[in-house]
Amino acid sequence: MTNFELYNPVKYVFGKGQIAKLTELVPANTKILLTYGGGSIFNNGIYDQVKTALSNHEIIEFGGIEPNPRYETLMKAVTIIREQEVGFILAIGGGSVIDGTKFISAAVNYSGDALEILKQRILFTDLTQVIPFGTVLTLPATGSEMNSGAVISVEATQEKLTLGGSALFPKFSICDPTVIESLPKRQLQNGVVDAFTHVMEQYLTYPHDALLQDRLSESILQTLIEIGPAVVEQPTDYKLASNFTWCCTMALNGLIQKGVPSDWATHMIGHELTALYGIDHARTLAIIGPNLYRVMFETKKEKLAQYGRRVWNLSGNEDEVAKLAIEKTTAFFQTMGMLTKLSENTNDFQETATIIVDRFEARGWKALGEKQNVTPEKVREIIELSY
Repeated sequence: MTNFELYNPVKYVFGKGQIAKLTELVPANTKILLTYGGGSIFNNGIYDQVKTALSNHEIIEFGGIEPNPRYETLMKAVTIIREQEVGFILAIGGGSVIDGTKFISAAVNYSGDALEILKQRILFTDLTQVIPFGTVLTLPATGSEMNSGAVISVEATQEKLTLGGSALFPKFSICDPTVIESLPKRQLQNGVVDAFTHVMEQYLTYPHDALLQDRLSESILQTLIEIGPAVVEQPTDYKLASNFTWCCTMALNGLIQKGVPSDWATHMIGHELTALYGIDHARTLAIIGPNLYRVMFETKKEKLAQYGRRVWNLSGNEDEVAKLAIEKTTAFFQTMGMLTKLSENTNDFQETATIIVDRFEARGWKALGEKQNVTPEKVREIIELSY
């Protein structure tokens, strides 16, 4: 295993009825900004539960954070916090609202142009320079409730860019699995595939000696395969809902990434598809992931074969198992409702490879992946294979 440091200060509050604990978790005598998205929290009872729990607090509300949170929208919340002297933010939503809240937290006290935070991928490590925040999770998928990273869209340039740092962990996250009961099937499908691919980015690299990390990753993958299709059809089943919620958190709370190589090229390419065409994030991962494995087959073959044998119970020689493992992955994504070709998701795809490669080169991204061998030429090949 490689050297690593593990730091995760999030107080994770899991289970039914836990929203009532907000009264204990939110700081007293502090003005609070509630951040949320399109308003589904008003229909599923979560808003009422939060307001009841915080009845003794002064609250300002900021809604309308998009599914791919926009820099331009979030800056309006930054202005409110500065003008109203808000001391704490409570994000009520899924990964987009939580990611947006992380940016708001970082931008309030930033002295320069806040767009620099994204353009320069600034890491925030000083707790005194950010606004503390907590979360009430309404859509399991991204793991943002227990990590310090975020992805933000810039509408003006059609880009998705990242920020993070140890100061941007939530102070707490309340995760009640029953919230998924009112979610549309599409969002549940996306959540399963998003979590699955998060694990794959940290697992499907090359063989190493971090034995426990591999087993942890494989257990999450196997659980998602077992419960994924069922939770979409039966979100009121608490056994399914609770395991799904915990899988999504464990997939990206930092634990399985420690001491091992990781990839993330699928995400970097996928972000561009969302920025360009508005395709759901998870659906971009289903388009790109399997084709990245095909193009990078020789460098990932050993781990693909391990994945095929341990997760899918496949047999045969290394090449056979590795290739069949990719097909099994694609089939699973399709079972989860994913359209795994770019042309199935947009009609305007012919120049996509050129656009994305040009963007990567303009940013100075010469190579991606665990071995830094996903070059612009490979990116082009992956995208064109995804058409």
